[in-house]
Amino acid sequence: MTLDGTNTWVLRDPDSSRSVVVDPGPSIAAHLDAIDAVAGDVAVVLLTHHHADHSEAAREYAERHGCGVRALDPAYRLGSEGLGEGDVVAVGGLEVHVVATPGHTSDSLSFVVPRDRAVLTGDTVLGRGTTVVAHPDGQLGAYLSSLQRLHALCGEQGITTVWPGHGPVIDDALGALDFYLAHREQRLGQVRQALRDLHAIEREGGTPHGSALAHETLPRAIVEIVYADVDPVLWGAAELSVRAQLAYLTTISG
Repeated sequence: MTLDGTNTWVLRDPDSSRSVVVDPGPSIAAHLDAIDAVAGDVAVVLLTHHHADHSEAAREYAERHGCGVRALDPAYRLGSEGLGEGDVVAVGGLEVHVVATPGHTSDSLSFVVPRDRAVLTGDTVLGRGTTVVAHPDGQLGAYLSSLQRLHALCGEQGITTVWPGHGPVIDDALGALDFYLAHREQRLGQVRQALRDLHAIEREGGTPHGSALAHETLPRAIVEIVYADVDPVLWGAAELSVRAQLAYLTTISG
């Protein structure tokens, strides 16, 4: 589920010895040593969100360097400084602009680095594939709004590059966001169609899913239709996404 593992980003102005480390990742000594090899003097650790594959080593790594951890969720901070919409983290000649992008999680943040015309997206946009919006912390309505906001920012500010939380760098930020938005609309259409099909089967009394439209069994019944071509080992994550989609459809329909 982490593709090639979690990307840790070390940001530094070329003329400065001080750096910003984003998402130190899991507590793996070899990984933290590899960060040290390029990070130099670490001024601060930033978190894109609270998931353990991004945040687990944050406190440990910050304590190693005597710096703070800044995050939206207070539970993951070290020191008195939080992190949120509109903040600008300045270290040396580097500026990191914070953008609230909830949806994958309620505390998801993205970081714009104007100098590089890049946006660091955590798990909001991945280097390959698409993101799981896991109900109930993940909210599809918020996620769609965040994608639209990032799309607008990239257009307005000339941002060309996505530095994702997993997978390779994306050199076409607007193209990636167009794909993500189109994919979500496609999935929503498939979920709507699955609902119609299940209602039709239920009316005919021939549902193969038992009481497929019951609250607890409906998401899995939809997964078996919409994600029929996906390895069943991934159906658990798909079911969380379907729950988020159903919650969103309920919101917009009523």
